[in-house]
Amino acid sequence: MNFINTIKNFFINWFADIESSFIKTFIREDRWLQLLKGLGVTLQITVFAAILGIIIGFIIAAVRSTYDRNLADKKCRNFGDYLLKFFNAICNIYLTVIRGTPVVIQLMIIHFIVLASVRNGIYAAIFAFGINSGAYVAEIVRSGIMSIDKGQFEAGRSLGFNYLQTMWHIIIPQAFKNILPALGNEFIVLIKETSVAGYVALKDITYVGNLIRSRTYEAFFPLITVAVIYLIIVMLLSYFLKKLERRLRNSDH
Repeated sequence: MNFINTIKNFFINWFADIESSFIKTFIREDRWLQLLKGLGVTLQITVFAAILGIIIGFIIAAVRSTYDRNLADKKCRNFGDYLLKFFNAICNIYLTVIRGTPVVIQLMIIHFIVLASVRNGIYAAIFAFGINSGAYVAEIVRSGIMSIDKGQFEAGRSLGFNYLQTMWHIIIPQAFKNILPALGNEFIVLIKETSVAGYVALKDITYVGNLIRSRTYEAFFPLITVAVIYLIIVMLLSYFLKKLERRLRNSDH
């Protein structure tokens, strides 16, 4: 009987501790609202940084792929060639610097130096993560463009399209299908990278979870909750990306 009572008391105390930890983490001081607001900050940074990264990535990919196809093994003959070579050099410097330095350092440089006069740190976070993501998106998109046969460019020209129209109407749609899985992985990485936004005192989901842990001295619920939220976001994004990839694949038939 003593053994049974010991086991019974153990489970009673265990459930009581879980209940107490749950109340401290979520109920007391409306901490679940803090987590919800932190999630909103995380999603806001991710969405706008992804949009900025796509814009930067496609522009740089267009410059680099144009240079690689038309000027890489040739001499400059006119002002346009020199201009393209200059922009390609700038793009290479950008890619080298951004991919060669940690995103945390980039975030702090932009927040404390570049945008030091801007009080709202969320702009610095969007700018930093967007620029960082743009470097990786650029290489993904460039590889997709370079995988398209040169005959597709000639086909576009034969239809009367100029270079930009050929890229937009013929090359980019085909390249997008090839790069979608890699592009999806980049967005998943971006979501998880935003977890370092707390370095500039932004109250994202990770920062709030750690703040609750420091105030309640309860580590389990705050940290596990943050991990589960990230996992759910990634699983949802992966699901929709797979559906989009399947739909694009079916449209080829």
